Amino acid sequence: MANLQIKGISSEFYDQIKDMAEAENRSVSQQVLYLIKEHMAKGKAVKAIKTPAQVLLELAGSWSDARDAEEIVMELKKGRSNSKKLSAGF
Repeated sequence: MANLQIKGISSEFYDQIKDMAEAENRSVSQQVLYLIKEHMAKGKAVKAIKTPAQVLLELAGSWSDARDAEEIVMELKKGRSNSKKLSAGF
């Protein structure tokens, strides 16, 4: 089993870890190991979540159509209706 030594921890931070360990009936070493494992598990879960950009790219896929471009354009033009709302201007 490997050993880990951490240097430069402030006394306030160490006291917080010690208080957490006491509250959960663990040693300081057990508490630090628990916190590290918990943090790493959360990191894996966060990485598994898709970013908004990834979701958008999945939604914005392409489609296939047997018609050529001219047929599609003609269908779009047929579906349009002329509006007379702006014929008199603004």
